[in-house]
Amino acid sequence: MERLWRCRDLRLEWGRRTLVMGIVNVTPDSFSDGGAHATAEAALAHARRLARDGADILDVGGESTRPGAADVSAEDEKARVVPVIRALAREMPGLALSVDTRKAAVAEAALEAGAHVVNDVTAGRLDPRILDVAGAAGAGVVLMHMPTTSPATMQAAARYDDVVAEVREHLLDRALAATAAGVRRDAIAVDPGIGFGKLLEHNLSLIRALPHLTSLGFPVLMGVSRKSFLARLTERGGETPPPLDRREATVAAETACILGGAAILRTHDVKAARRASAVADALTPREATP
Repeated sequence: MERLWRCRDLRLEWGRRTLVMGIVNVTPDSFSDGGAHATAEAALAHARRLARDGADILDVGGESTRPGAADVSAEDEKARVVPVIRALAREMPGLALSVDTRKAAVAEAALEAGAHVVNDVTAGRLDPRILDVAGAAGAGVVLMHMPTTSPATMQAAARYDDVVAEVREHLLDRALAATAAGVRRDAIAVDPGIGFGKLLEHNLSLIRALPHLTSLGFPVLMGVSRKSFLARLTERGGETPPPLDRREATVAAETACILGGAAILRTHDVKAARRASAVADALTPREATP
């Protein structure tokens, strides 16, 4: 059966091969690159590289969501992301563009500039109007699990009796909230929020239990790229690999996600993810499209 993720005028097929979402951080304080793409010019150059490397989607964000990150005003966030999205929409009209934001005003401006997807780490809990905005535009949405609505406090709330069951219930609840706000069911993707208010064992449990999340029937997006749990697993002799030195660990985790049923990988290294997914997809039974 053909499965499509509806994102405004785009229909992204999922399930037969893994979709790759490239990360474009237009922020001065990203955990992964230290603000290397903080200007519009640098962000655009990076986005073009990711597109050449085979990205299906580019996710543009103007507010860091690393643990402990400070909030950014909507005006500052719009000033960072809107020029980049507008330029990409003009240059690459067939490429899916996502805005990574928690704020309705930013989502609205990004959609007007040409974005197709709203990727909200709070799943509409910080600013519920963001779901109305996405629904009215016919945009795709990514609903993520995070135990709080702020990266500044999320790690302090990393307490679960059954992390898989609680995350699954949360994602289903937010999907129902999205459809009530006018978002089409086939426009919804879900994300368990690896690293967002999760300890090492929580992250591993969620990756191991991916079939319990895919059973919701939505495409599952996984963002494991360069995250600190990978450094914890690969540290040796007291030395912890910095974010830019977590490529092999990232590819291993992304491959496990694909084998578990993930439909979308959100990643910093599109070329490596695309190559890994080509192999993992070939090894994973897929439903035939009639």
